[in-house]
Amino acid sequence: MRKPWIVGVLLAALLLGACGDPASGPEASPPAPEARGGARSAAPTTHQGAVVSPDPSAPAKAPTVLYLGDSIAMENQKVLGGLLRDRLHAHYTSAPYSGTTLCDYLEGTNEKSLVPTADKAAALVRSLRPDFVVLQFWGNAWGYTPCMDGITYDQARSTYFKRYEADMKRLTDQIVQAGGARRPRIVWVLQGPDPITPTRVQTVNTLYKTGARAAGDLVADAGRTVSPASARYTWTQYLPCTAYEHDHPVYCTQASRDRTALHRDDDYLHFCLAPTTTTPKPCPVRSPGIMRITREITRVVAEADDGTSP
Repeated sequence: MRKPWIVGVLLAALLLGACGDPASGPEASPPAPEARGGARSAAPTTHQGAVVSPDPSAPAKAPTVLYLGDSIAMENQKVLGGLLRDRLHAHYTSAPYSGTTLCDYLEGTNEKSLVPTADKAAALVRSLRPDFVVLQFWGNAWGYTPCMDGITYDQARSTYFKRYEADMKRLTDQIVQAGGARRPRIVWVLQGPDPITPTRVQTVNTLYKTGARAAGDLVADAGRTVSPASARYTWTQYLPCTAYEHDHPVYCTQASRDRTALHRDDDYLHFCLAPTTTTPKPCPVRSPGIMRITREITRVVAEADDGTSP
C-alpha cells in the first residue's frame, strides 16, 4: 500500500455516512449526508428488466431479482444487473439507498426511515413478485439512520446486535408475507473486512448465516472474495489478481506486481475506484472489488435458480 491505511481512518468521518462504523472516526456526530453514499440523496429505484432472448439455450423462465441495500449496493447495482442479465436473462430491479440499514426497509417505519414507502422491501415484493431478494447491508453502526433509535455499536454493542437480529427476522417475515404463495428466496450478502472493528462485521455475518439457515434462505459470501485467502477478516487494500482478472486486464490494476486494488487510498470501506462524489450513484468505473462481489452474488443466484446448492 502506498499510503498507511491510517490515512483512511482519519478520513472515515467523511466517507462512512453511507454505512460506516462509529469506531472508525470521531465519536461525535455522524458524517454529513453529502459524503459518498449520503443517505438523504439516494438514487431512485432503478428498473432494469431484461429483453427476452429468442436463444433456445436460454432458461425456460428467467428469474426476477430484487436488489436492496446501502451504499455498497448503490455502487454495485449496475454491474450486478448486467451480470444477472448476461448469465440468467434475469428481470432485475435495484432500489438501494445509501446510509440505510435493515430497519429502513421495514414497513411501519415511514416517519423515521430513509427509504420511501413505495420502495420498502415488502411493497416491492408485492409489486414485482421476485424469485430472489438480494440484501446487502454493512450493518450501519453510526446511528446515522433514525430508524435505529440511536442504538450504536460503540455505545451499546449487545443492544445493537439484538436489534439487528430482530430487524433481520422482521424483514424476513415481511418479505415472506408479501410474497404469499410465491415466497421469494432471500440472499443475504456477507460483508468484507473492516480494519477498525473486524469483530463487528464478523458478528453481523454470523447473524446473516444463522438467520438464513433458520428461514431456508441463502448466503452469498461476497466478502470472502475481497479478503486474503488465509485471513477472512483481515482488511487489505490489495489482493493478488485472480484468473478472471488476468483474463480481463482492466481488473488487474497493477499487473506488473500481480495485484489489484480493492479500495482507493482515501476510502477503506467502498470498492468503487472513482473519486468520491456528493451524490450517491452507481460506480462509473471498472472496479475489481465490485466485480468480485457481484460475480459471487450472481453465482449464488444462478446455482439456486438451477436448483443446485451454491
